[in-house]
Amino acid sequence: MKRSSIFLLLAISTLPLIAQRETFEQGSYAPPKGWQQEVKKNTYTSYTYINKKTKAYCRLYIMLSIETKGSIDKDFANEWQTLVLNQYKIADTAQVTDPITENGWLIKKGKAHFTFNNVKSTAMLTTWSGHNRTFSILALTNSNEYFSSIQIFLESLELKSPTDSNVGIQPAIVSGNAATLNTKFAFTTTNSNDGWQATEQPDWVKVSKGNTIVLIHYTQPDIRSFNNLDESTAFVWNTLVAPRYSNASNLWMRRSFWADGDFMNGKYFGEADLTENATGKRVHVVIYKNGNSGKWIEFITADKTAFQNEFSIVYPEDGTQWDKLSAMVNYNKFAVSANDLSGNWKSSSGAGIEYYNVYTGNSMGMASASSTTEFIFQPGGTYTSIYKGVDGFNGSNRYVGETYKGKCVVSNWEMTLTNRFKGTTENFSIQFEAVKGGRILHMYRGSIEELHLFKMK
Repeated sequence: MKRSSIFLLLAISTLPLIAQRETFEQGSYAPPKGWQQEVKKNTYTSYTYINKKTKAYCRLYIMLSIETKGSIDKDFANEWQTLVLNQYKIADTAQVTDPITENGWLIKKGKAHFTFNNVKSTAMLTTWSGHNRTFSILALTNSNEYFSSIQIFLESLELKSPTDSNVGIQPAIVSGNAATLNTKFAFTTTNSNDGWQATEQPDWVKVSKGNTIVLIHYTQPDIRSFNNLDESTAFVWNTLVAPRYSNASNLWMRRSFWADGDFMNGKYFGEADLTENATGKRVHVVIYKNGNSGKWIEFITADKTAFQNEFSIVYPEDGTQWDKLSAMVNYNKFAVSANDLSGNWKSSSGAGIEYYNVYTGNSMGMASASSTTEFIFQPGGTYTSIYKGVDGFNGSNRYVGETYKGKCVVSNWEMTLTNRFKGTTENFSIQFEAVKGGRILHMYRGSIEELHLFKMK
């Protein structure tokens, strides 16, 4: 996703900026090419450039995430104190923005000036908060010639959305009742340590806590023909919600195109007071989708006040705190049994970057890469994995491939694979996501690698 900065100045960078993308725990970015990299374990990754003639410098710190303080304002204040005020003698009052929401993350930015080696410098801090975590990027420079470099770097960030992330939900107890679904998978229920229970059902995952019920729908109705958010939401309401209820009152479909910081990726929201056809009980129902890539989520509470107390007050335009609503998709998460894996699982991915001359603006060509990964899990705890990839620039392609065979040990949320690259052993965090008629297998090896596989046979 694209990221914008409040500190954009009309300056032309004198440095080449595009390099091979790097990954970190919350996503990926394009590091500035030719800058010196430093990695401090369990703390940060930094990139530094110093002009030896003018002594102008710029340094970018990508901080590792920490547990959230509970809100973007508290997270930013803590990061500002820790990373800026405790480190530098700030010479003026900080300029701070109001929080915005992008792709499930709350973002707040600030800048201030300080003196370093008798030269005026600027500190720019951007803090992201969401999914029970927070992290920041700190930029330090003594020359405005680097402002555009900082801008391009921030724009290169591609963060995991709530539907991609497995951060923040730590299952405490896992149980299963395969017979209720006529499913072949061992685990169909997850009890999380925050009180929510997720249960796989034929048309959705039911997530419940007390009297609150949330349905994560598998079905994704086609809404491409609708021009307006409220029209799209109304169509989905009539498709997924209305057939199971009656006697609607206080019906509202949120209409705003321009709210929430992204008019091309808005929040779909509708609500009403309804009567459940199955029970005759009066309830408050909300339908919600977080942007174009989100899943449709249905919230069922005793009344509107109960919904607002548990999740958020939803406003017609800007101001809604969407994090709690968006994070509910992460409860579609089930443990993995070794017997569940037998067979062939496959994933594929691709990406492209177009290069431009920083002086002329002319295209310098396009680089692309694509790959497939296939795992064949055999009974008895062995596996074969086959990787095939191709990358190229301006039509000149390079093909690569690797095949590994070894032992596979599975323990609910963990997988260990032996005989990987150069004979090493790799450990993955794993989980199943329920979909209509099957599962998606998610495998995470820290910030180094992640795979999302579907079963072929």
